[in-house]
Amino acid sequence: MTATPAAAPEPADPPPGGLTHLDSSGAARMVDVTRKDVTARTARATGRVLVTPEVVALLRGEGLPKGDALATARIAGIMGAKRTPDLVPLCHPLALSGVTVDLEVTDEAVAITATVRTTDRTGVEMEALTAVSVAALTVVDMVKAVDKAATITDIRVETKTGGKSGDWHRDSASAATGASPGDREAAPRTPLGPRTALVVTASNRAAAGVYPDRGGPLIAEALRSWGFATEGPQVVPDGAPVEAALRAAVAAGYGVVVTTGGTGLTPTDLTPEATRAVLDREIPGVAEAIRAEGLGAVPSAALSRGLAGVAGTTLVVNLPGSTGGVRDGLAVLERWLPHAVDQIHGGDHRPAPARTGAGTHPEPGTSGSAETAGSPS
Repeated sequence: MTATPAAAPEPADPPPGGLTHLDSSGAARMVDVTRKDVTARTARATGRVLVTPEVVALLRGEGLPKGDALATARIAGIMGAKRTPDLVPLCHPLALSGVTVDLEVTDEAVAITATVRTTDRTGVEMEALTAVSVAALTVVDMVKAVDKAATITDIRVETKTGGKSGDWHRDSASAATGASPGDREAAPRTPLGPRTALVVTASNRAAAGVYPDRGGPLIAEALRSWGFATEGPQVVPDGAPVEAALRAAVAAGYGVVVTTGGTGLTPTDLTPEATRAVLDREIPGVAEAIRAEGLGAVPSAALSRGLAGVAGTTLVVNLPGSTGGVRDGLAVLERWLPHAVDQIHGGDHRPAPARTGAGTHPEPGTSGSAETAGSPS
């Protein structure tokens, strides 16, 4: 009697630390994420397209032969993120809850930043990288008639949040591994600057996907309307993750970081403590003005413990978690935010509007600067 051949065993998982997309025999496979938890996840990637001064001038003046290169590249990047599983064969199809692609023209390049969000079983780093890559390819396509040598460079993941492995930030990873100047972690960074902003939402429940973040998108929309290249909202749990997000943002060189949530009196409301640990200088008048803005309609606005201040060259402002508190805070920020950012980066005081009547003389040392008109400087 002929024995029935035994079924070939299933290839074993790779050993710990191995490549997860290869089984023990070296064959490519799609990782099974069935047993992973569904959590809120974000990823941010950056890249640059090096271009000539002529292209920079055309981009700033909207004079390229093919039209608005930046708007076209932005839409292409968003489309690229959504089509990632079609381009990267072992990437899981995910329901993306948000994709933002921002492009900033510097003196030598177009800097691209993509932030992708989902609530699912696996991360969105590949979607963020694809968004940057497709946006960069589109920039090259739009400018090649003027600059055939346009070069795509420095595409990389900067941060990821959520999942079993937790949060990861390129700056903290470099510090933890003791990266030397010759390491790839020390490669030139995508330039950030005064007109860049990050929104951070501090909420245990929003980070766990219990409910959607509503305040963060309001802040991001306002910052973009004021001319800031804005990323986020980056949703993190309360407490230590907020401090980690702030430190990474300061190290990355954002001009502005606005947080929402975690400013009240519950045991988990620790955003002010996380912020104070990062700040070099506080700006008490800003926090007071934000509280005062809402007091007339909502007396409990007095319970907000939010702070504002400067860390390095980054302006950090805490807003409450409620959408009403966010709107009150934005009404305050709109009045002086660009001026404050300009001063942090060495700008002079703006002349105060002329006023008449008693009590209009500038205080000693102000020389009629914007401080006499209640500027937060």
